[in-house]
Amino acid sequence: MYNLTPQEMELSSLIIRTLNLSAEPHNIDPEAPLYGGELGLDSIDILEISMVVSKKYGVTISNDSENKVEIFSCLRNLSTYIESHQVI
Repeated sequence: MYNLTPQEMELSSLIIRTLNLSAEPHNIDPEAPLYGGELGLDSIDILEISMVVSKKYGVTISNDSENKVEIFSCLRNLSTYIESHQVI
């Protein structure tokens, strides 16, 4: 079990539901790689996450964004990016 912030826990749950993964939100390492990591996510999965993040949080991460690799490098980075770019 990992010590996730409430925002990371919410995002972890959203990713699990969106991709129909057989994992528990609190068992996702917030600093483990999302792409190709223990969750086995591929580029299509990252695209799906990007779309659901846009829909739920109003945060768009474009395919040609120069820091896209950094944003999706781990759950914690994605959560931090969403928090700092979310339209309230």
